[in-house]
Amino acid sequence: MPTIFRQMFDAASSTYTYLIADGGEAILIDPVFEQVRRDGALIEELGLSLIATLETHVHADHVTGAWLLKQRLGSEIMVSHASGAGRADRTLGPGDRVGFGMRSFGVRATPGHTKGCVTYVLDGAEMAFTGDCLLIRGCGRTDFQGGDAGEMYRSVREQIFSLPGECMLYPAHDYRGLTATSVEEERRYNPRLGWQLSENDFALTMKNLRLAHPKQIDVAVPANMNCGYTEGPTIMADPDWAPLTCNFAGMWEIEPEWVEANLRGVQILDVREPDEFSGPLGHIAGAVLIPLGELPERLDELDKERPIVAVCKVGGRSAQAVHFLKSAGFARLANLPGGMMRWRQEGREIARD
Repeated sequence: MPTIFRQMFDAASSTYTYLIADGGEAILIDPVFEQVRRDGALIEELGLSLIATLETHVHADHVTGAWLLKQRLGSEIMVSHASGAGRADRTLGPGDRVGFGMRSFGVRATPGHTKGCVTYVLDGAEMAFTGDCLLIRGCGRTDFQGGDAGEMYRSVREQIFSLPGECMLYPAHDYRGLTATSVEEERRYNPRLGWQLSENDFALTMKNLRLAHPKQIDVAVPANMNCGYTEGPTIMADPDWAPLTCNFAGMWEIEPEWVEANLRGVQILDVREPDEFSGPLGHIAGAVLIPLGELPERLDELDKERPIVAVCKVGGRSAQAVHFLKSAGFARLANLPGGMMRWRQEGREIARD
């Protein structure tokens, strides 16, 4: 299995989470609490085992998903020793390595944004993950959490700009939709830290930024000092009306076996056309036929109090129906992946007109 790389985005905090895997073993860098389902679904769909979550620093703008991922997938939590964060399975220092498959990350201390910032460099130095130390044509702020402009300047020059020029750099955030840069680009074009700028120039720039206080800092920092640890039920609790799974597209899905055994407790919404409903594939007993194109005008035929399982031929139209019903205020929803084709292939009972 070749090395896998994915870059994922949390719009609320403009945070990038990175998945990199080799030999079936995966690492997540900077996971976000609210995106744990998304990340877990991708790991499952790609057939990977999550070895560890890595934090580039103690974040002030979101709560990490590290603890919740550990509970769900058994991954280890890793964070820099200098961060002072508790509840980690392993704390990392300069020169440490984190292995996965046949690959590994090297750890470089890059303080300045916070005392505990680190940069993770893939073994071949073809990519590095800089957290908030170096952003694309910018850098993280240095005015709280032990930040220091002089330290950041030296961190970038000594630990990041010393990498090969073609090394791709991936930050923890971007607020303009940019996704990646390179060492050589930032050496030449970074308006704060480019080669032509002195440490004094940089310090004066950072001193006069006058940035607003991070909105989530009072919640995020205490939580992240415990690696996202929470007690008791969380807002990420799964729906309790059926054993559902959430795919990478954010769609709740349900297995045909459970549906067949629990037909009396759910509404089966078939969104195919009438000729399909009565055609060779048949339909599930008790299903309500509302073709997808007619669904907006026929919502009153559905009971909002009972769970709805949507079905079509193979699962595409029914997924669209679930999205629409969610926007219309229906809460307990699931798609039947594979649709009637899978239902028939598995030999489950069908009805015909």
